[in-house]
Order: sequence, then structure tokens, then C-alpha cells
Amino acid sequence: MGSYHGFALLLLCCCCCCCFIGTTVEGSARKLTALVEQQPLVLKYHNGALLKGNITVNLIWYGAFTPIQRSIIVDFIQSLNSPRAPLPSASLWWKTTEKYKGGLSTLVVGKQVLHEAYTLGKSLKNIHLVALANKVNELNAINVVLTAKDVAVEGFCSRCGSHGSIRSRDGKTRKAYVWVGNSETQCPGQCAWPFHQPIYGPQTPPLVAPNGDVGVDGMIINLATVLAGTVTNPFNNGYFQGPATAPLEAVSACTGIFGSGAYPGDPGRVLVDKSTGASYNAHGVNGRKFLLPAMWDPQSSACKTLV
Repeated sequence: MGSYHGFALLLLCCCCCCCFIGTTVEGSARKLTALVEQQPLVLKYHNGALLKGNITVNLIWYGAFTPIQRSIIVDFIQSLNSPRAPLPSASLWWKTTEKYKGGLSTLVVGKQVLHEAYTLGKSLKNIHLVALANKVNELNAINVVLTAKDVAVEGFCSRCGSHGSIRSRDGKTRKAYVWVGNSETQCPGQCAWPFHQPIYGPQTPPLVAPNGDVGVDGMIINLATVLAGTVTNPFNNGYFQGPATAPLEAVSACTGIFGSGAYPGDPGRVLVDKSTGASYNAHGVNGRKFLLPAMWDPQSSACKTLV
């Protein structure tokens, strides 16, 4: 099961070390930084199946989401394969997944299931997430479990979102699932950064969320991360670096990078909406704007940003 925010904390810790070096031996720090930047990032392909072709994305909403919140997330998923949005676009960001073996992964929104009655309570464990993901039984699909801001989830703050797979009863097939939680009131400094002050590292001012909802705009970042991880490493034998139990994947290997010039604690240079002051780097359908994280590009062996 992929999760990634522990790596972000490691990066922030590294930032503190680099700052210290910079204050004592500035020239050496520059050389060290240049040396680090020249190292290629390699995600090894482990010869497993990837999710390619047309993939249905079923949404299981657990808890209270407003219609506007649901529309933001649905618009984001629809934006990933829509050529209509102006550049830089969410679809251009998603096209990087084509460079992984097997070609295009086309995501199509399928069923939406509302669980507004909190039938499993407001404190969920992994077994509950799997049970919710099993509500829709469909092959070549990703079942996405989305939890509301008042739902606590086991390990929420250390992962913010995750993905995994469920074996069929006969053990012959597996289906992918994703979980992402609304972090408006739970660890927003970890899960909704850069729209909230970070827990650790440099306390840079938070960016303004492009859709006016810190929790949901944070969910978009985490959903983008785990969807990219799901199609490129659905069953723990696709593209990743490190151990299969805690892999760095397509986007989680590039944690904290949203624009050019990014460094630990600073998201980099992004676009700003003149009328709202909101930060974004991708256009979507229905006039939406999103802030999407960098993705590893197999051709350049580097983290690729839209701006």
C-alpha cells in the first residue's frame, strides 16, 4: 500500500541540515546542492502489471460532503483526460503516465456511492476502507474511498492518502482501490500543505487554495499522488524505488515539488489567479484550477512540473 508523507518530513529535515551548512560553509553548500541535483532519480520497473487503457473510477463518499466539494473532485478526475482545458492543464500533467510501459491510462468517472450516515462510525481502520472499497465490484476499475473532514482514519497523518489492492475470493484477480481523507481539521500542515502552514521546516506563508477549500484542494494533491501511483504500481510490482512495503512512486518520489525552483519547504514558482490570489499550476474542465505535484518522467529520469 503506497503512502508518501513520511518522505516529505525527511525532505524537510534535510532542508534544516542544508540551511545549517549554508550558514557556515556557503560555497561548499552550493557545490553539494549542485551535486545532489545532478543525480538522476530512477524508479525501477519490477515487471508487474500496470493499469492501462480505459479505467473506471468509482467514488465512495463516506461522511458529509457538500455538492460543491463533490463537484471539485469529480471535475478533477474528468480533467485528467480532457483536451478542452487551456494549458498548462491537468490532462498534460496526466499524460506523463503514458511514458510508463503500456501507454495511456484513461480515467472515466463511474458509479458514485454516498455513505452519509456514517454506518461504520467516525473512526475507521484499514479493514473498514477495504470494506467500503468492496462496495463496487468491477474489473479494470479503481474504487476511490473519500472520507469527510470529521472522519478519523488509522494512520491519517502519516499518509494522508494511500492505495492498495483487493484479491478476489478465488485469488485469481485483484482490483485496485484508493483512500484519501479531507484534512481540513486533521493534520492540515502535513496533508493540506502548501495551503496550510507546515508542521515542520521553514514556515513559509500558505498559498491560497484555487477552489477556495483548503481541505478539498489538499485532497486533490493527495488524490493526484495516489492515482498516479495506482496506475503505475497497482500491485506492488510496477514502478517504484525502495522497498515494496514503503515504495516511492510516480509522484511520491517527487514530494513537495509543485513548480520550478522548489526546495524543501517551498513549493516552487506557480501561477497566481489575479482576481482571487489563488495559486495553481493546472487548468481543468468547467473553468477549474488545480495545484498538482510534480511527477517522475521515465524519459528524463527527473521530477517534471507543469510550470
